[in-house]
Amino acid sequence: MSLEHKRFTEGMLGANTYLIYDTESREAAVVDTGNRVAGCFEFTRENNIRVKYIILTHGHYDHVCHIEEYIDVYAAPLCCTEEENRNLGNIRLNCSDIFDDPQEYRKADKILKDGDVLMLGREELKIIKTPGHTSGGICILAGKYIFTGDVLFYNTIGRTDLGDGNETDLLGSLKMLSEMDPDLIILPGHGTRSTIGREKQENPFLEF
Repeated sequence: MSLEHKRFTEGMLGANTYLIYDTESREAAVVDTGNRVAGCFEFTRENNIRVKYIILTHGHYDHVCHIEEYIDVYAAPLCCTEEENRNLGNIRLNCSDIFDDPQEYRKADKILKDGDVLMLGREELKIIKTPGHTSGGICILAGKYIFTGDVLFYNTIGRTDLGDGNETDLLGSLKMLSEMDPDLIILPGHGTRSTIGREKQENPFLEF
């Protein structure tokens, strides 16, 4: 496997932006755009990396607020699910009203569905729909990594009282994640990395 990642984490509320890239083809995807583009651009320029996709795990303000910067710099298609595409254009559902910065964001260029696969060179990014924190949130399975957005974190889980969150849906998504390979490395939307196995053992919200 030739996938590696770089994390950028100066964003609002400590939101993580990730660059996942194939070391052979030098193709990459940006995951969430809550950090300014400058750090990511410097890294991609210095390492001769071409951004092929901009993917949103979900449409909340702290994860999408710099969308325009990334699109201007990389001219790559913006990708999210149909539900999050709707949320981008709604100040309540994207939560920008909470931050006193009401924004109706641009629509996606590519609509993602559960089970879709995006290619970086010969490496696969598999889209796994995980509703609950939002109605159309996704995780992204990329080799030994899984990007979990705001569904699953180190020792905790996403909230459901914002936008169109749903507790029942979230519990279903968490149960599915808990049954995946315990060695998968979790790269969450906030905070530090973990593993599926570690969270299944230590996260009190995964006691099914």
